[in-house]
Amino acid sequence: MSTYHSLDDWLSWMDDISSKDYVIIDNFFREELYSGIKSFFLGKLPNFKEAGIGAHSDFQVDAKVRGDFTYWLDRKRDVQLQNYWDVLDETILIFNRYCYLSLSGYEFHLAHYPSGGHYDKHLDQFENRNNRMISMIIYLNDDWKHGDGGELEIFEKNGTSFLVQPIGARCVMFKSAVVPHAVLKAHKSRFSLTGWLLYQPSSVGTLFV
Repeated sequence: MSTYHSLDDWLSWMDDISSKDYVIIDNFFREELYSGIKSFFLGKLPNFKEAGIGAHSDFQVDAKVRGDFTYWLDRKRDVQLQNYWDVLDETILIFNRYCYLSLSGYEFHLAHYPSGGHYDKHLDQFENRNNRMISMIIYLNDDWKHGDGGELEIFEKNGTSFLVQPIGARCVMFKSAVVPHAVLKAHKSRFSLTGWLLYQPSSVGTLFV
């Protein structure tokens, strides 16, 4: 099987997410793919909308809880990202083949946290829609420095937590239903490509309560 990442790398990452519930991967995108996605991101910034919390009828915007802006991706519309969609297909194939997850869909958006933006501690599941299996974040921040804020805080089962710096091309994947996390206040614009690998497509997720 020809893959963007080596099978040995994938198997190591699957071991991590199976044993720790999360995995952190640096240089997940090579330069050409990273630059293409970053350029696409910057071009779409005027179309971003304020993000909210909750699904369907429970959706609401609450800047006290989260302060980011998003642009939801569509594979049929956003054909400029074909190389990214190919890597996403590979990711789903690996999870299904080696973790037996039976993933059958995904939903992804671009996320912009302006200075002051944050997201309180939460899980990536909804009360009335529980089909998100794996959360996946790829950061798009060049020259990120300590003190710029916007770190991802991951809370572990033993009550401790640790911070992940949102540096460019770093990927974080974790089990959506069991890993609480937060985004600390950003002190400058913070960019990411964020989404979820789904057990069922989002349109039928409400059936699985």
